[in-house]
Amino acid sequence: KMDNYFKGYKRKDGSVGIRNKLLIISITGLTGPTARKISSFLQGSLFIDNPYGGGIIGEDNIRQENAIIGFCNNPNVGAVLIISADPPKGNFIKSKLIKSKKPFALLTLDECNHDGIELFEKGLRAGAKLMKEISNNRREKVSLKNLIIGLECGRSDPSSGIIANPIMGLISDKLVNIGGSVILGETIEWLGAEHLLIKKAVSKKIKEKIMNSLNSQVNFAKSKNIDLLGNNPGFQNIEAGLSTIEEKSLGNVAKAGSSKIQDLISWGEQPKKRGLNLMHAPSYAPESLSGFSSAGCQLVLFSTGVGNSFNNHIAPSIKFSANPDACKKLSEQLDFKCSDVFHEKTSLENSSKALWKLIKDVCSGSLTWGEVLNESSEVFSRIDRSL
Repeated sequence: KMDNYFKGYKRKDGSVGIRNKLLIISITGLTGPTARKISSFLQGSLFIDNPYGGGIIGEDNIRQENAIIGFCNNPNVGAVLIISADPPKGNFIKSKLIKSKKPFALLTLDECNHDGIELFEKGLRAGAKLMKEISNNRREKVSLKNLIIGLECGRSDPSSGIIANPIMGLISDKLVNIGGSVILGETIEWLGAEHLLIKKAVSKKIKEKIMNSLNSQVNFAKSKNIDLLGNNPGFQNIEAGLSTIEEKSLGNVAKAGSSKIQDLISWGEQPKKRGLNLMHAPSYAPESLSGFSSAGCQLVLFSTGVGNSFNNHIAPSIKFSANPDACKKLSEQLDFKCSDVFHEKTSLENSSKALWKLIKDVCSGSLTWGEVLNESSEVFSRIDRSL
């Protein structure tokens, strides 16, 4: 079918990007300011700053390394400039990127005589060369089945759960049916709706993984004297009309549609199975979205009730809402408005068709408001303290 194609960038590792960006990533806190400066001189480059350099141990260290590798390997990244104040760490990351066969360069503060100005000059030249090189890449017709889409909601209200998220569920089913993949995260927002997820798990093992993930979040909260049932929804959700975690969770899981859950992956982990995957991850948007882009998502669908201007940096975020007030007020935030469904002027199905068309347009190069206004970043998820 003609409507299942877009124009994307074929990568040498077999993946397909919807963008062709130079990523400048500082993997150590000491080099962040210099790397940021380099990026500011290279128009259109993406900058990621990892402020946690030394003193990261255990699971945090593994998470951090996996996230850096995941960001660099995302199909939307055409080339990578790695900046580091730790040569062994830089070389380790470099060794992991060789498989992707994408152009990259590594610069360390040590090889620049520990001089930030020299690092800036060398980095600017190296970055410029990489950017010039990837500008020769061209879009080609490819199937939407190459997509991995992250499913997100933030600052939700009742319109999210009854309209916007079910529309996302229809998109999710359509993509999975043609061979694509989707990822649903925000573990604590399964609480009260976990029975619906368990019902869709492909095996007993996946059912157990779902419950173990949810229980670990609940028990972690309890260990810090936090009652999730009393603290979630947040005050914005409550002001907008969501009174219980069950209401919020039922809206959240509606994003996943009716497909079977193939696997549960950890924060930032690349899915091993096509189809619907759950990600055991924090619920706050910056961390949740970074988990998606590190996992290889090229695009994020992000529903909101009252409005949420945050976007992912590597994976363009299509923002949409069914809230009539938000649709009127947020003309430079919402990429798609489905308040017509709220007013019963059109159906969920028809609205999902219009969103499907927008997804193809964005995948083929149309900009989202988040990209136009640069309302985006990536963050690293932490679970422990530094030494």
